Amino acid sequence: MKFSLNIWRQQGPDDKGRLVTYQAQDVSPDMSFLEMLDNVNQELIVKGEEPVAFEHDCREGICGSCSLVINGVPHGPERGIATCQLYMRRFSDGATITIEPWRARAFPIIKDLVVDRRALDRVMQAGGYISVNTGGAVDGNVLLIGKDQAETAMDAASCIGCGACIAACKNASAMLFVAAKVSHLASLPQGKPERTRRVTAMLEAMDREGFGACGNQYECEAVCPKSISVGFIATLNREYIRSSLVESRLPIVSEAPHAESD
Repeated sequence: MKFSLNIWRQQGPDDKGRLVTYQAQDVSPDMSFLEMLDNVNQELIVKGEEPVAFEHDCREGICGSCSLVINGVPHGPERGIATCQLYMRRFSDGATITIEPWRARAFPIIKDLVVDRRALDRVMQAGGYISVNTGGAVDGNVLLIGKDQAETAMDAASCIGCGACIAACKNASAMLFVAAKVSHLASLPQGKPERTRRVTAMLEAMDREGFGACGNQYECEAVCPKSISVGFIATLNREYIRSSLVESRLPIVSEAPHAESD
């Protein structure tokens, strides 16, 4: 198989960037998309040209670092997989494929197809964790968690934080990402003590990073490699409303006036 690749090349965040066309020859239909790019880069190196920079790590659909927009779709045309799980047999022989980085203000381009996704880390640092010191680990059977409750938590926890939902959204919203993280912890008893502070802190961090608002058009769910349901966004909204009501009912504590001395 052979393909014509229009690949985004950009030396750095201050460079204008452009699409450059390369030819991929002798591509096996059983190659993954990243393996095909490896071959293209090898040919560029042999020619003395600079290879295309792109992210990858596990290549097993676990880490989500293979963040490419392929023909306008984050992670490519197949649903429920990451780029590294996309195989070249999915494309027609001789096809033209356009490869671009994630497009979002919160994801500045570092080089070529590599973007800075540390904004997601900062959102997680704002509240996506459990900070209660519980001492030594207790037996798992001590905390009774219903089957449906556990499955809901696991479905939300399957989010790998790749950012495809943000790249697909016209508003570059991180609502599905935040919803998955909040819903995961809110579904379990370990996460309930901090649920009020967590949802508010993570949403405020999302706004600070420049992510947009949810457009309710479900592009996020369509491109998510783990098929995270947009239903978790409804859970996020309920958690936020609950947080607002709880905070509004907290008593206001003021200091008593100091007694005047004689």
